[in-house]
Amino acid sequence: MGSTSYQPFPTPHDPPLTAIVIGAGLGGCAAAIALHHHGHKVLCVLDKVHEFGRLGDSLGLGENAFKLLDKWGCEVDEIKRIGNQAPNMTIRRWKDGKELAVQPLMDMAGYIGHRGDYHDVFLKWVRRRGIPIRMGSEVVAYEDVDPQPIITLKNGEKLEADIIIAADGIKSLARPLVLGMRDDPVSSGYACFRAFFKPTPEQRKDPTINKYMQSDCVNFWIGPDTHLVQNTLRNGEEFNWIITHKDDGDVPESWFQPGDMDEVRRLVQTLDPDIRGIVEQTEKCLDWKICYREPLPTWVSPLSHRIALLGDSCHAHLPTSAQGASQAVESAGCLAVCLGLIDRKEDVRIATRAYERLRFPRTRASQTNGEDLRNRWHGVLKGVDEEREVDPEEVKIRNAWLYTFDAEEDAKTRWEDVRAVVEDELKAGRIRPLC
Repeated sequence: MGSTSYQPFPTPHDPPLTAIVIGAGLGGCAAAIALHHHGHKVLCVLDKVHEFGRLGDSLGLGENAFKLLDKWGCEVDEIKRIGNQAPNMTIRRWKDGKELAVQPLMDMAGYIGHRGDYHDVFLKWVRRRGIPIRMGSEVVAYEDVDPQPIITLKNGEKLEADIIIAADGIKSLARPLVLGMRDDPVSSGYACFRAFFKPTPEQRKDPTINKYMQSDCVNFWIGPDTHLVQNTLRNGEEFNWIITHKDDGDVPESWFQPGDMDEVRRLVQTLDPDIRGIVEQTEKCLDWKICYREPLPTWVSPLSHRIALLGDSCHAHLPTSAQGASQAVESAGCLAVCLGLIDRKEDVRIATRAYERLRFPRTRASQTNGEDLRNRWHGVLKGVDEEREVDPEEVKIRNAWLYTFDAEEDAKTRWEDVRAVVEDELKAGRIRPLC
């Protein structure tokens, strides 16, 4: 365990509440760790894949997440050691790399690292607590019933628990169950080309392309309707770039769709030469169509109120928010606290309905913060003389307000008021939509 003095809370219930977490990504792992910390019994974490690879690219975790993980007995220095060590990030002009603003890296994303590396640490934290992670376990059906909802796995096995937490992403099977309908994605009008690779020794020596391979650094190039993020890890051994651009394509919503490097090279023809060279020499990339979904009116199943969405399955974020994983950690802490504050197992419905009510305004503000940043970056140099001086405040990242928040303390502080509202709605049989 992270700290020799760490002890999880004793369970407030006899016997403990039981939980099943669906999805062993960062949000699912955080949910399992938070529930364990608060004395609940996590029967298992399920994931449909048979093994995890080092998938994805850069991911940020902010202090709002680290504070909770530290409370839960996680050795957060394990994350900090493998994250980007640069003190600052620089926002630059697209065409020539001119500095527009410099900020502490903590103002945006906290610690930036490879998603796969961070995921390995989260999985280790779950296993240290003796929580089973069952791979190759795909959920194919839900039964939204009291006193314990039931899930059916692809192999026919049925499992049940006092609460089931669906942290299996935007395509979660629990979403249509909770919503009572399908909510198909619509194009946001944007897409990302993404690449993560190890530059060759020759590339690292080439002075025409290696400016950002010498040490850990984070830079952003912004221009009309487009921006590029660059992140270097392990002192230049690993290189990540992400280009967000206008796109009306209908490629399916997928993390694994191969990208067209010829199209990337066309997009970067006007880009600062100091970064353009390594982008043009990249062998392959992924094409991620950014889809939009309306905010959900509920995160909880309608009949038993014991199946709850968490993380991307209910509050997916844009890449510019740099808060998707951190907000999932916050939601995990809030839900675990709410379950610890109820008096009886019969009151799980009060906990889940309070959880969604407590979390919705916070996650919505975090989501719109990411939208605001993208719009400012894409608009500040549009239709004006690009040589004009840009006020740094126009392009700075405004995430610092997110980091002082403690999701667990917020839940405890507002619990009585929110619980009273929820109890009245449950008695009346009318749950007010979140939006």
